[in-house]
Amino acid sequence: RGILKLQFLYLIALRPRSHTPPTHTMSAYPPKKQAAEAAVGQSHKIRITLSSRKVAALERVCADLVTRAKQQDPAPKVKGPIRMPTKTLRLMTMKSPCGEGTITWDRFQMRVHKRVIDLIAPSEMVKKITSINIEAGVDVEVNVQDA
Repeated sequence: RGILKLQFLYLIALRPRSHTPPTHTMSAYPPKKQAAEAAVGQSHKIRITLSSRKVAALERVCADLVTRAKQQDPAPKVKGPIRMPTKTLRLMTMKSPCGEGTITWDRFQMRVHKRVIDLIAPSEMVKKITSINIEAGVDVEVNVQDA
């Protein structure tokens, strides 16, 4: 049995080798699509940051942006909305205007909710996606980077 194994290895070593590269790869990842690479080459990475004090209005705008992005013909890569931590701004003031009397305090707070949506798409497509009616009280910030 050991002799057969050595003969087999010897035959493999002696066989002529071709100069053409192998057509298959030993990678665990699937091959990349050429069309996706061409689209990414002319695309930009766009980060849309939305912030608001009203959660319902913020969620509606985020959902509208994501659905509009997914409806485009070559659908861009969409990540989000990513929920960022809520910032709570607190303010305490004395109830008494003059400082006399019982020491009692009013406690006020304002919560700022923030969402981030990342897109990888051409800038013309981003103009189509972001041309929506944004509700009052929702602040939108768009940052464009090269992908």
